[in-house]
Amino acid sequence: MTAAAFSQPPPDTARLRSVLGQFATGVTVVAAGGKTPCGMTANSFTSVSLDPPVILICLTRDSELCEAVLREGCFAISVLAAGQEDLARYFANHARPRGAEEFAKVGWSPGPGTGAPVLDDALAWFDCALVTSHDGGDHEIFLGSVLASGAEPQRDALLFFRGGFSRSLHDAVPRSPEARTPSLARLGKSDDRQ
Repeated sequence: MTAAAFSQPPPDTARLRSVLGQFATGVTVVAAGGKTPCGMTANSFTSVSLDPPVILICLTRDSELCEAVLREGCFAISVLAAGQEDLARYFANHARPRGAEEFAKVGWSPGPGTGAPVLDDALAWFDCALVTSHDGGDHEIFLGSVLASGAEPQRDALLFFRGGFSRSLHDAVPRSPEARTPSLARLGKSDDRQ
C-alpha cells in the first residue's frame, strides 16, 4: 500500500471511530526521552513476535513523543492497572505540563536497557530498542525489540471500551445507539452463531 492510499479520509470518520470503539483494548503509557522524558497514553500496542521478542506501537506522527522515539531510538511501554485511570487521563491530556515537569509528579523508574520511563505500579512493562518505523497515515508505526520486561499479573487491567475506561467489560459505558452496526444477517450474510 502506498502513502497515497492513506491520503483520503474515510467517508465518515465519526462513525468509524465509534465502530472501532467496540474493540476493547488495554491502556498503555508509552514514554521516551533521556534527560527530558515525555509520554503519551496509547492503546495501539500489540505483540508481533516472541522469537525474537518484538512489539508494535503506533504514535501520532506530529507528537513530541514520536520525535523523541526517533531521536532516542528506544521507548518503554507501561501497561496500566485498573487503578491507574488517573495516569491514563493525565498522559492523554494535551494541557499537561511538558518538558522536565511532565514526569515531575509521576512515579517512575528508568528502564534497565534504555533508561526510558517505566511507570511505578504498572501491570506490565516493556523496555524496547527501536527496530524500525513505518508510515501509518497520520501515525508512525514503530517496531521495538524487547530488551527487558516485567509484570504484576495478580492485578486487573485498565480497559478502554466505547470511549470510556473500565476495569472489566461489565463496568464499561452503555452502548450508544449510534455505535450499533447492522448484524451480518441484516447485511444479507449468514452467521451460524446467531
